Amino acid sequence: MTSAVSARQPVYTHLIEGFGTVTITPVDPAADARLIHGWVTQERARFWGMGEASRELVQEIYEDVDRRTTHHAFIVAREGEPVALFQTYECAEDRVSECYDALPGDVGVHLLISAGEGAPQRGFSASLMEAFFSFVFSDPATRRVVAEPDARNTKAIARLERTGFVLGPEVVLPEIDLPEIYLPAKPARLAFLSAPQDR
Repeated sequence: MTSAVSARQPVYTHLIEGFGTVTITPVDPAADARLIHGWVTQERARFWGMGEASRELVQEIYEDVDRRTTHHAFIVAREGEPVALFQTYECAEDRVSECYDALPGDVGVHLLISAGEGAPQRGFSASLMEAFFSFVFSDPATRRVVAEPDARNTKAIARLERTGFVLGPEVVLPEIDLPEIYLPAKPARLAFLSAPQDR
């Protein structure tokens, strides 16, 4: 499944030897809603929390993200084929800041890799994560990446550990009930990845 043609251009391109070119492009809510809806409503994406969402609601949610200056959503493509949804946010401006002492330069991330077609490719997720974090740390203001996967999502937590994240405490992200968005309370495991020393 591919999205409608978006006029938006990649904000980051990363070539990985033996894997291909990864591009990171801001989500176009109208053009990408069908693609994102197909991903977030799969059983494998149950921890994303949008399993019952309609395509219209998905578009509304990403229109809200698109209006913000503190939260951003991106479609990630490998050789032009969409393969993941990647989101970043300023921790100090997010509910996660109620669960730990957010520091200047803390950037939160959410990641959903699509199921893809055919047999899983060895190193696929690791290569994408290399591109994601290369993008996030390309901003010199970013000092640390903060992840907060669902505490029950053991696969995601293990993946973060393999990527170099240091696990923090389990917390409960508070409920958000606003006219433009609703997020239920969520049990989460904090994880932290410091910026490379040599950048």
